[in-house]
Amino acid sequence: MNKLTKLGLATLAGSLVASSAYAGASVTGKAKIEYKSQDDDEVTGNPFTIDRGLVFSASGEMDNGMTAGYLQKLSAGAHTSSEAFLDMGETGKIAVANGRSGAGIRAYRYVLPSAGEEVWDDTDTDDNGLVQGNDTGAVYYTGSFGNFGISAALTKGANGSNDNSQVLTYSGLMDGLTLGYGIGENGATTDLTTYFAKYTVGSITAAYQSSEIDASGSSSDEEATGIGVSFAVNENMSISYGMWDVDMQTGTDEESSGISASYTMGGMTFGLVANSTDNVAGSSADDDTFTEINVTFAF
Repeated sequence: MNKLTKLGLATLAGSLVASSAYAGASVTGKAKIEYKSQDDDEVTGNPFTIDRGLVFSASGEMDNGMTAGYLQKLSAGAHTSSEAFLDMGETGKIAVANGRSGAGIRAYRYVLPSAGEEVWDDTDTDDNGLVQGNDTGAVYYTGSFGNFGISAALTKGANGSNDNSQVLTYSGLMDGLTLGYGIGENGATTDLTTYFAKYTVGSITAAYQSSEIDASGSSSDEEATGIGVSFAVNENMSISYGMWDVDMQTGTDEESSGISASYTMGGMTFGLVANSTDNVAGSSADDDTFTEINVTFAF
C-alpha cells in the first residue's frame, strides 16, 4: 500500500504540474430551505433554516489521455471538502482529498436506498453503527474491472496509527444485483467490517447491510443491521422506507426507522423526511423523532 500511495501521489503531482490548461471548469450549487420539527420536549427555536453550497471544479485531458482535475466545495461560505484527482481511464482513479468520503469503507458506510435522508439522520447524532475512518488528507483509489469494483482509502496517522480500508463489489451474479464486502482499520485499535446486497428491478430498489465496529480492549463494540427499499413512482417522484438497528455492547439496542419522499420539477425538488430513533446511543430513556419538509433549488 505504501508503494501504491507513493506512486499515486508522484503521478498525480506530476500530472497536475504538466497540465496547466483546463478544458472544463464549472460552478454548481444548491439552496435548500428546510422546516424542521423535533419532539415536543425539545427546544428547537426557529424551525426554518437555509442550507446552501457551491462546488467549484475544473478538469482537463492530458496528452496521454488521462484526465486531471480539482474540485472544492463550500457550504454556507465555508470550505467543507476538496479533492485533486487523476482519472486513468480503465486503470482506475486516484485522488487526495479532504472531507470527501470518496472511497474505502467510509464511502459504503450506509448503502440503503433513500428518497431523502438516512433513517438515523438528525436523531442519532453519534452515527452509531456506521463504519468510517478519517477522511482528512486521504489517498483514494477506485477502479472497475469487469463485474468487479475496487475502492480503497488510506489516511496516514501519527506513530503508525493509520486509517485504511478496502471494499470489493461484484455485480456479475444477476442483472440488477450488487454484492459488497469491506474491511478496514480505524487507527491501531478498531477493526471495521461491512457487507451488503443491493438489488434493483424496474422502479424498486432494495438493500440489506450488516456492519461491525470492533474496538480492541473496549466495551463499545457495535453491530448494525439495516434494510431499506425505495420506489420510483414515476420519473419525478420517489418514496423510501428503511430501518437501522444497532446492537450496543453496553446499553439497550438502538433502533431507527424512517420514511422519505421527494418530487422533482426541473431544478426544484420538494422533500419530506420523517425519522425516529428508540434508545438513542443505547439509552432506554432517550427516544427521538424528527420531521423535515424542504425545497431545494439546484443551479
